[in-house]
Formats: sequence, C-alpha cells, structure tokens
Amino acid sequence: MKPREVILKAFEGGKADRVPVTLFGAGMWSIHSFGTTFKDLSLDAQKMTDMLVQMSGKLLCDIVYAGSGYNNFHAATLGGKIKFREIGAPDLEAPLISSEEDLQKLDISKIDADEVINTIKKALKATKVKIGDEYALTMTAWGPYTLAARLVGEEDMMKATFKKPAFVEKAVDFTTNLLIHLYEPIVNDGTLNVISLADPTASGDLISKKQFERFALPYLKKFTDWAKSKNVYTLVHICGNTTDRLDLFPLTGASCISLDHKTDIAKAKEILHGKMCFGGNVDPVKIMLQGTVQEVEDACKTVIQAAGTDGGFVLMPGCDIPPTVPYENIQKFIQVAREWKL
Repeated sequence: MKPREVILKAFEGGKADRVPVTLFGAGMWSIHSFGTTFKDLSLDAQKMTDMLVQMSGKLLCDIVYAGSGYNNFHAATLGGKIKFREIGAPDLEAPLISSEEDLQKLDISKIDADEVINTIKKALKATKVKIGDEYALTMTAWGPYTLAARLVGEEDMMKATFKKPAFVEKAVDFTTNLLIHLYEPIVNDGTLNVISLADPTASGDLISKKQFERFALPYLKKFTDWAKSKNVYTLVHICGNTTDRLDLFPLTGASCISLDHKTDIAKAKEILHGKMCFGGNVDPVKIMLQGTVQEVEDACKTVIQAAGTDGGFVLMPGCDIPPTVPYENIQKFIQVAREWKL
C-alpha cells in the first residue's frame, strides 16, 4: 500500500498492512533542514514546492503538510502584522479585536487576496501534481478556538470565557466560517482531501472539560460537518493532557485526533478505538529532540504496543517537533512504524 492509502485506511478506522506514521506539521524542522527560512519561502511558491517535495522523500511521512508554521497569517490577513523569526514559525504581533463591534468589522474575504496564503495554495497544488498519488497532502491551519484566541489574545480569551462567554462563542463561530472560506476553493477543485487543524489553545492544560465542551467542540463539529459534506478527512491536534475529555473527541466529528504526549495513550485506545482514529504520542522534546536513537525506538514500540496494533491508529509525536531534532531520530521514528506489520 502507498503511504496515502495507509493513512486514509487508518482515518476510516481500518487496519493497513503496517502502522501508519507521520510527524505533525514539521514545518519548522523541514524549512530549517532545507536551509531556508519562513520569510524566504513565504512568497516563492516554486521554492516552497521544492522544499515540500524534497522533504517528503527525506522524512517519508504518510502525510505532507503544506503551510505548516504559517498558521498566524490567517489572522494577520484581517489586519494584523507578522513578525518573522530566524528559526521558528512567524508570530502575530498583537491581537486584533476586543469586542463584538470589532469582530463585526472583520472581512473574511480579505484572506482571498493574501499573497502568502496564495503562495501556500500554489505550492500545495504543484506538490500534489508531483507526489499527490504517493502521499496524503494537507494544508494546515489553527483550529477554530485557537484562531479566535489569536484574534482576541490568549489571556483575554481565557478571561472572556467567564466574563463574556457570548463574545467568545461569536468569535469562534467567526473563525470557523473563516476556515471554511479558506479551505473551500481547494476542496471544491479537488486539490485537497485531508485538512489538518491544530487547536493548542483548546489544550487540556488551558481550558477545562466543561469549557472545551462549550467553546471548542461545537465549532470543530461545525467545521468537520462541512468537511464531511465535501468528502474530506480532518486531522485535529489538541495539546496538553486531554485524558479527562477523551470521551468528547468522537463528538468533534474529526477523522483523527492527534494526542499530546501528556495524554494516557492506553486510556485513549480504551475509549476511542472503534469510535474514531487517534494518533500519538511520542514526546517531541524529551524523546525526539533529547533522546538517543535507541530511546526513540523504545518509545515508539511502547506506544504502538499500547495503542496501535488493532488499526485506527497513527504513530505520531505528541506535538510538532522542534526544528533541531536530529534527523537520525526521525528516521528511526518512521522506520519502527514502517517495519511494524499489522
């Protein structure tokens, strides 16, 4: 089976001929390894395409992620400013809104004219022509709650869940509509059939299960309902320890939930297997960055044995990896899964 077929089989809850495996995003690592920067690639679709294609052959992940690390541009296009880093993903310099009145002034259609976002879409389409038959291709973005928190500011967003809950709901509904608007053209033209969302501000370390159920889950569900109506898969990553809300994840409607290394992976299998695909959850820092090759191998085998022998599972790090993870550790991470026959 081709990598694309292996991962989509898992998303459908099935059992492929080996363990599916992918990094999550890996934009920081890939761009650093390619010897360039986010800024240099941001307006060069050909160079971005070359990077994606070259890194696909180097990493051998089942998924290739276009736009990884550029997530803040989806907020910046509404009127914010981006600060580039020498190494690492670009930041949004400041929040954009503080009230419902501010929210009403935002124009979703501005995202259509953004040069960086259009560069990513061009690179995605060119990459699909070259390797789309071999690998599953996706374009990444923040999830609805996190994107809303970028607009409002994370600290103010946390306070608003208590003081202005109706405002939070309207903000997250707005960003859900923005994401649908972002993805709709490249879904409708057949470019994309896997969407990758990272929702780190919906983390189990930042908001309670009750807050997640009110402010994050309904909007993930709204987005995945739209994606399903277009026959598109969704991969959603949520940071932090989410063991207490594993039972809610099938209600998001996501094809696959990617779990942080803090989450109990054995418990995840107990609760999620047969209900949705799940992925995880090798520690991206302690193991992938700081560990030896043998420690990476041991950690991968432990995770697979606990959760990944019965299908509907993807071996992944517990989050995006740092840009300086040793290549040998990534090779071993991928090798363990590719050689593990199911």
